[in-house]
Amino acid sequence: MTTHRCPWPCTSSGRRVPAGCTVRVDGHLDDHWSDWFTGFTLTHEGDGTTRLSSPGCDQAQLHGVLARIRDLSVTLLSVAVIDPPDGADPD
Repeated sequence: MTTHRCPWPCTSSGRRVPAGCTVRVDGHLDDHWSDWFTGFTLTHEGDGTTRLSSPGCDQAQLHGVLARIRDLSVTLLSVAVIDPPDGADPD
């Protein structure tokens, strides 16, 4: 039996775990909300949106952030998963 060694953290099916995620919402969230989005960095963009980004974001963390955005009644603009680059050294 051949064992596949994934160079990045992988699921049991061999699918790579994302390197991170980025969520964009409409408007500039006040800085006091940064404590509510633990593990995410809030960045105010020049186009009037807020980018929430997290390296190593997993599904549970992403769903938690999306629920908080829903609870704030903020308009969700996009969700992007950041894949690790192919052939890159995970360390």
